[in-house]
Amino acid sequence: MPTNTMKAIRLHEFGGPEVLRYDEVPIPEPKPGEALVRVHAVGVNPPDWYVREGMPNVPPELRPPLSLPAIPGTDVSGVVEAVAADVDGLSVGDEVFGLLRFPGLEGSAYAEYVAAPASDLARKPPHIDHVHAAGAPMAGLTAWQFLIELGHDHPSPFQAAQHRPIALNAETTVLVNGAAGGVGHFALQLAKWKGARVIAVASGVQESFLRELGADQFIDYTKSRPEDVAHDVDLVLDTVGGPDSSRFLHALKRGGALYPVFFAEYDPEETAKLGVTTSATQVRSNGPQLAELGRLLDTGTLRVAIDSTFPLADARRAHERAARGHIQGKIVLTVA
Repeated sequence: MPTNTMKAIRLHEFGGPEVLRYDEVPIPEPKPGEALVRVHAVGVNPPDWYVREGMPNVPPELRPPLSLPAIPGTDVSGVVEAVAADVDGLSVGDEVFGLLRFPGLEGSAYAEYVAAPASDLARKPPHIDHVHAAGAPMAGLTAWQFLIELGHDHPSPFQAAQHRPIALNAETTVLVNGAAGGVGHFALQLAKWKGARVIAVASGVQESFLRELGADQFIDYTKSRPEDVAHDVDLVLDTVGGPDSSRFLHALKRGGALYPVFFAEYDPEETAKLGVTTSATQVRSNGPQLAELGRLLDTGTLRVAIDSTFPLADARRAHERAARGHIQGKIVLTVA
């Protein structure tokens, strides 16, 4: 077993990237149902900076509890160091990856070790390294749960009805807005895996990257309005969401659907008149689904694009990179 302390990034207050501190803290003990994972890489995701800022854009009643000091982060890839007595199917030395405790905010992934619920973990695909594996869990599961299979029956905080993905096949046209980002580049590939025709929306510099991933059509949003170019679309996955999302309603055919990844509101009269629907969900940790994604990653059917990597101690620089935008794939923290 390691010594009893480790390095971790902690928040002692909310604010900009400068509040991320590199601290020495006790190594956690795995509780029942948990494994202790020696972390090799950590995926950086939007909830990490929302947490760092104190979630100013989330209504107080929707904010999960978070007490300071806190270790942010949810996406890890690493090696099992110890397992609780009641955990089956995981052994010391197993390489694993996972989205930890989400939608809670206590994943505590920005650290050299993390105590992870065994049910949130899957075997790391043998043919990809820890950096690429750490880039997959949250973004990959978000795309999977929106497009392929929800995989749980928890109500969403964003809508009363259960999200039900529409069937994707060769007859389906899918538009992915924000296609070069973490969720977007997985969504594009999953839709192609199902045989759909995919329209990718991003800035012009991303065109060759997205065509390489399989985009059938590319729209540079800096040069034209996607809703003016795309028509008769069956499904829009809007990874940007927010107040501008309703413009994509006009790209849909009657009977089409719009899925915003980030909370967005639509006028029910407008959707009824257009004959379209909107639906959303909130990604949740899911080890079995991650194992399915892992098989696609292992065969090369899905690939994880890495925008940049930073050592764990430089988490502040990783968050500054995220704030500059135009990310191609995933930002990952490496742990020696």
